[in-house]
Amino acid sequence: MTPQKKSSRTPRDSGPRKNPAPAAKPSGLQAELRQTKSFSSLHAEAFLNLVRTSAQMQHALHLKLKPYGITETQYNSLRILRGAGPHGLTCAEIGERLVSRDPDITRLLGRLEREGLVRRERGAKDRRVVLTRITGAGLDRLKETDPVVNSTVHGLLAHLSQAELKTLIDLLERARRMAAPLK
Repeated sequence: MTPQKKSSRTPRDSGPRKNPAPAAKPSGLQAELRQTKSFSSLHAEAFLNLVRTSAQMQHALHLKLKPYGITETQYNSLRILRGAGPHGLTCAEIGERLVSRDPDITRLLGRLEREGLVRRERGAKDRRVVLTRITGAGLDRLKETDPVVNSTVHGLLAHLSQAELKTLIDLLERARRMAAPLK
């Protein structure tokens, strides 16, 4: 009689061996941030994706505008003033129209004025009102930077179809409406 080999399996695991479940693959943002824990919720992950994407796109635009000696907010202010025409706008009106809020619009306009890109004047009827107008140099700076901004924006979103862009715009506008009461 030949001795039988003892099985290394215990009665508890006598069935087919199951591979342990692979660890969940981190999401794109989770991996990007080298975060080992999952996000606290899908809402948190979506919010952080939005913030991260915005920061990266703004940084890309910042790098493109840097050689022109202008920030994104200064560029936005000049565009607002170009649209206002010869009448100009007050600091408050410019601040309300900015894409990204700037708590010190007066200082921002002061820098643009020192560079000769805008001109500020007290109102003729009410001396308390200060109107800001874009100068010829400001218009020239926009002529230089508009193509740079347009090509950058297009390049950052060129991978999306027209339908996807419309969906993205709709989703972002819906999300922004929810933030409006939090002002």
